[in-house]
Amino acid sequence: MKIECIKEKLKNGILSAEKLTGKNLSLPVLGTVLVEAGDEGLLVKATNLDLGVEITVPAKVEDKGSVAVSGSILGNFLSTIGDAHTIKLESVNDNLAITSEHHSTLLKSLPTADFPTIPRVTDGERFEIPASRFTGGLKSVCYAASISDMKPEIASVYIYGDNNSLVFVATDSFRLAEKKVELGSGAGITTHMLIPFRNALEIIRIFDGIDADLTVQFNKNQISLSAPGIYLTSRLVSGVFPNYRQIVPSSKKSTATIAKRDFASALKLAQIFSDKFNQIQVRVVPAENMFEVGSKNSDTGENTTTIDGTLDGEELSISFNVKYILDCFQSIPEDSLSLDFNGSGKPMIMRGLGNGSFMYLVMPMNR
Repeated sequence: MKIECIKEKLKNGILSAEKLTGKNLSLPVLGTVLVEAGDEGLLVKATNLDLGVEITVPAKVEDKGSVAVSGSILGNFLSTIGDAHTIKLESVNDNLAITSEHHSTLLKSLPTADFPTIPRVTDGERFEIPASRFTGGLKSVCYAASISDMKPEIASVYIYGDNNSLVFVATDSFRLAEKKVELGSGAGITTHMLIPFRNALEIIRIFDGIDADLTVQFNKNQISLSAPGIYLTSRLVSGVFPNYRQIVPSSKKSTATIAKRDFASALKLAQIFSDKFNQIQVRVVPAENMFEVGSKNSDTGENTTTIDGTLDGEELSISFNVKYILDCFQSIPEDSLSLDFNGSGKPMIMRGLGNGSFMYLVMPMNR
């Protein structure tokens, strides 16, 4: 293998891919990136067996070939040589020689034959969607997924088709986030998928900021996402996602419309004085037009904040984990919030005012 390429483009490709590598005592090759020179330029591959990625880097190829080297070392090296514009890569005795105007480096390699094959998804359903919409859907809900692998089906992001929309859902059984993203006319899908939570984070990292369409193809075991210069494949979870619609209240007894900034500020103040369970209290008193957020800690003190808003329905006092409420603010761009309550002991529904594409459900705490 012998190539020449722009250092910055190679660095970006290596840094994107090497995040998928990791230490594996039984398979040390999983800590490497496979650098492969061919007819299409330079291909950078990485996999942890759960996720795999291929990134194309423009390069002048003199001799074809491949080499597997430590992703973290190569990424750190390319990030450090700030004065280099172009670099040359050459395999020497199955190792990788890197040269630039002021540097000459040799990286030890592992046998390329040990590097796993990154699977291709060729069957199942297929659709196209702007990368920003797909990553936006994942970002809107993934923080609500369980971080425990005890129940893989809720340690995942559930994605399914609803007419011409793609619906993203995640829950850890204490809160639930749902985001609907338009696919366009005739682009609906008929089945569903469960992407592992950690894989969803990597998909966001790799495709975030890309201004292009994603081609998504999936079957019951794998999903692939491809954009110009990037191909990624992920394992899918085979479990059954809970029928979450059963827990979404169909009616409401109290409602509040308040400014998002005011609510966020009140929650952050309440968090300072919350107990070890992050518990805060919300009081809704429509007769007095009072929306109150408070907390009490026997060791530090207590706080109460009153927020102006439009209230309707029954009086209510209910407790929540403040962290669960604050987590969803990143998914609501609107300046005002609509809060629906169905009585004590029942979940609260949060939405951006006038936006039906995002819904957030938070279960109350038992005092």
